Parts: sequence; structure tokens; C-alpha cells
Amino acid sequence: MQHETLPFLDEFRRLLVAAEPGEDLVAAGGDLEPATLLAAYASGLFPMGLGRHGKPPIGWWSPDPRGVLPLQNLHVSRSLRRSLRRFDVRFDTAFEQVVAGCADRRRPGRWITPKMASAYRRLHRLGHAHSVEVFRDERLVGGLYGVEVGGLFAGESMFHLVTDASKVALVALVRVLDSDGDTRRLVDVQWRTPHLATLGVIEIPRREYLRRLADAVTAPAARWPRPLG
Repeated sequence: MQHETLPFLDEFRRLLVAAEPGEDLVAAGGDLEPATLLAAYASGLFPMGLGRHGKPPIGWWSPDPRGVLPLQNLHVSRSLRRSLRRFDVRFDTAFEQVVAGCADRRRPGRWITPKMASAYRRLHRLGHAHSVEVFRDERLVGGLYGVEVGGLFAGESMFHLVTDASKVALVALVRVLDSDGDTRRLVDVQWRTPHLATLGVIEIPRREYLRRLADAVTAPAARWPRPLG
């Protein structure tokens, strides 16, 4: 991590220490500059607007409990194994399109504003954000994107247009992160949902998450498959 992020780390850590157990929202305000975002993720926080559909002010969240997917926990059902053969998976070839799919105004609970999308596109250009894209017949039908800090992959959002497409993206993500067997790596999904629970996502107390996070960020970043072309 670049040295310019270090002052933010101290500030975010103080906010976390003061947070009450079970309190998800830690602070409000601030900016979405790359240094701010990277410091936040490394400290256990992520941004999401407090206004309608994610509009400002920016909220900084650290859920308690936290939804995580330990790599060894991934559960791939028989039907999902069949689905894996029906899709083409790519990495970092359509980042902007994946973010747009996640931000679709027709989706309930949408929170990704144009400003938020722009911030993640900037992180992607700097090499800190990645996308997993799922295609069928050359059409993008699902995917996910998130931020990588060392061995942490902080999943931000996923979408699907056909059944199992987002699940296929998550399976592909875990395979990349687990390719060298480094057990320090961790996938943060923020909150566990019934959909994610079927794939092996669990809930852990914030204190336990911060302990695992401290290990994860010391691991090397994953080796992402290079885009074709």
C-alpha cells in the first residue's frame, strides 16, 4: 500500500475502536479518493451512501456480524457444477459493464451512484479493483466486482441476468484467489444473504473479522488471469 494512505488508516482505526458491538454504521462524510478507499478497506470499512439509492452523504460501514467466505468453505452444488459448463468466464475485460449491471436502476435496493461507480473505475485503472464476468454466447449475463488489498477481496456487488450467472462468478473468483493455496486470503461479502449462504458464506463477529483481515492484507495479491487480446 502506498504511504499516502497511512494517515487515513489511523483515523479509520480510531472510529472502529469507538464503534459499539452490533453497530454497522461507523461514520459519515469524507471522500472517495483512492487513498481513502484503500485505507478504509484495509481497516475493515467500506462506503455506501446514506441517502435514497446510495446518494450522499457517504456512510462508512463495518457490519457486526460480518459476512465472509473463507475460501475452503465454498460450496458448489451439483446443479451449479452443471451450470459452470454453460458459461464463459473472463476477468477484467468488462469492468465498467459489470459495474453498470450492478448499478441498474431497475434493481431493488440499488446503491451505486454515478460518483461511486466513477470511484471504482478509477481504482480499477490503478489495479486495485477487479471484475469477474460471465458470458453466454458472447453476451454479458452476470458478474461481480470488488476491491483487492493484499489477500483481501472486498466484494462490492454482483448481478445476474440468467440463473446461476452470479454464482458462477463467485466460484471463478474463489478459484483465482485459492490458486496458490494461501490460506490467509479472504473474501468479504459485507452481509450474509440467503443467496450467499448457499455458497458457504458465514457470519463472524467484527472482532474476528478484523483479526482475519489483519492476516489477509499481509498476503500477496492474487495472480489474475490476463485479459485476452
